[in-house]
Amino acid sequence: MKAIIPAAGLGSRFYPVAKSVPKEMLPVGGKPAIQLIVEEALAAGAGEVIIVTSPQKPSIMQYFTPDPAWRARVEGKAEAVRALDELDRVSKSVRFVFQHEQLGLGHAVLQAAPACAGEKEPVLVLLGDALVKSDAPCARGLVEVSRAFGNASVVGLERVPPERVSRYGIAGGTPVRENLLRLDRLVEKPPPDAAPSDLAVAGRYVLDPRVFACLSACAAGHGGEIQLTDAIQRMLEGGAPVYGCRYPGTRFDIGNPDGYREVVLAYR
Repeated sequence: MKAIIPAAGLGSRFYPVAKSVPKEMLPVGGKPAIQLIVEEALAAGAGEVIIVTSPQKPSIMQYFTPDPAWRARVEGKAEAVRALDELDRVSKSVRFVFQHEQLGLGHAVLQAAPACAGEKEPVLVLLGDALVKSDAPCARGLVEVSRAFGNASVVGLERVPPERVSRYGIAGGTPVRENLLRLDRLVEKPPPDAAPSDLAVAGRYVLDPRVFACLSACAAGHGGEIQLTDAIQRMLEGGAPVYGCRYPGTRFDIGNPDGYREVVLAYR
């Protein structure tokens, strides 16, 4: 199984810090946030993690590139050596592709299509600015749901208050069991009175590889961007089963300073 982490956004809400430190590289619990997300993908069973990044953010690629010189500098410092060894182990599963234009989340995921060519198994998508703190890795739970339903697509969901509905893709569907729906529609950032529910798409997906063909066929949607929710809606309209799972735990948005402060406190 392959995992995709979109991490090409320029982090304008963190300027001027983001000029040199990408938001995904901000420390959380002693590690950059993106390392925690890579580790979540590996714990879910991913054999390869594809980070979609921007040429303007070279530090992410540098971080995941083993460098013997750094190892030599900390020789004899046991804790630092262990941390670097752990990072090198994780880095063996990481590769990179570039998103040269900021044309939306769907466009970012589409950049990983060549690296996933020929895949039969669903692909994981974990947003690079969303951390989920839970007892078990969030992505692993979604993969288990996918396998229980014949490798179907599964979208992670969370409840949001009415005033925040218009910020997210919102799911509608039929309950299958507690915290699980079979979806019949996804609407990107609807006004509250037009939303099919209060269940928002929340940063984690397990997607049938057909999503890449759907993304290729998508025109720019809400905000003039290629939306991943529009591609999933195309899959639904084509008869592909898609489930929505309200996962346990708490999602933190590290894409803005307030969310970052919250996650730092949660991971102390």
